[in-house]
Amino acid sequence: MGFKNLLFKNNNLALLGGEPVIRKPLTPYRTIGFAERKAISKVMKGGNLSGFVGAWCDQFNGGPNVRKFEESWSQIFKCKYSVSVNSNTSGLIAALGAIGVSPGDEVIVPPMTMSATVMAPLIYGGIPVFVDIEKDYFCLDIKKVELAITSKTKAIIAVNLFGHPAQLRLLRDLADKKGIYLIEDAAQCPLATENNIFAGTVGHIGVFSLNYHKHIHTGEGGICCTNDDDLALRLRAIRNHGENITESLKIDNITNFVGFNFRMTELSASIGLEQLKKINNFVSNRENIAKKLSKELSSFIGLKSPLVRDDCRHVYYVWAAKINSKETGVSRSVLTKALKAEGVPVEEGYIKPLYLLPAFQRRIAIGRNGWPFNLTNRIYEKSLCPVAEELYSKSLLEFCICSYELNSSQLSKVIDAFQKVFENLNYLKDYDLRNCE
Repeated sequence: MGFKNLLFKNNNLALLGGEPVIRKPLTPYRTIGFAERKAISKVMKGGNLSGFVGAWCDQFNGGPNVRKFEESWSQIFKCKYSVSVNSNTSGLIAALGAIGVSPGDEVIVPPMTMSATVMAPLIYGGIPVFVDIEKDYFCLDIKKVELAITSKTKAIIAVNLFGHPAQLRLLRDLADKKGIYLIEDAAQCPLATENNIFAGTVGHIGVFSLNYHKHIHTGEGGICCTNDDDLALRLRAIRNHGENITESLKIDNITNFVGFNFRMTELSASIGLEQLKKINNFVSNRENIAKKLSKELSSFIGLKSPLVRDDCRHVYYVWAAKINSKETGVSRSVLTKALKAEGVPVEEGYIKPLYLLPAFQRRIAIGRNGWPFNLTNRIYEKSLCPVAEELYSKSLLEFCICSYELNSSQLSKVIDAFQKVFENLNYLKDYDLRNCE
């Protein structure tokens, strides 16, 4: 055992009154720099802050920066169309509208994701159908998805959670076989791949996030990707008051051509253009941090680092590990407290399974008389998705890599903090027992 390890072993844990390994908060992850400020200044001087007009004309699809940003995104992600929006949430709503979700249609969703994923179907009267996730990769379990498909199923929303792709090709094949749509929530996975194809481009529509704490961002914003001509038109229509263009374009099927204002500004697009130039470096840096963590922590008892499926690229929005409390002899809660006391901002369980939200438990979401839940007899009982519930309540431990800069010095201290905690599990066992009495 090295001197540093011996020193840790003889020092008290911060949770028990000792000195923490990390004494200052980790540096926040910031990607906006001179180039972005210069781009914003150029737009401000030009005075064209938004190039959209909500009627059929040359400006229906936005201003020069929006169009250039969309073109650049399509080139990088190798998709035919990219449609910018003002958030991933807006993109999901637009995607479900574009495929024609109507009252009573069922949409298969995972229980562990940001709430917008499962609330978006409700906007059109769609019924979320929760299907459990894989215990190792945290994405939809395709075998359970297939069992959940009914004559009412309109779409599957696959979330590429934490930056790891779902089984996208198999899900797309299943969707095509059943005559339904695959929508990808790609909010956390820019440049993630499955078999060298970008996540977010396998489904009929993929929706990316450009929220301020993602790998790259525009403050708020999102991008919808598709290779389908009709879906691209419908995405643009829902983004920008599509009811105004149906006559001009002689559109027969005007389902969901009730447009919103989901438009991206020229300011945001100018930031996005500069961020795209750096996306490879930003994403690779997050990967390297995660791989270093996994390598250094792989031998710790009761700690299972994130797994990566063969032929996939994981881009690690979150470094999501699993804790086996039987092996550590310490509850996940106490282990988390100890790591936080040492200065590591880890969290437990990510998100409570979303069917436990009041909207689903009370079956009241949008309209009167429980609409749209009054269109279905589905109920959302606890134990509906046991894998997700176990991960939430017992085993999942996450460190949001995209929240912190983590230079080599800070990363070393994070690893040292983990090491200190895991080398002192016996002290934590006593603490755990005292606090459980």
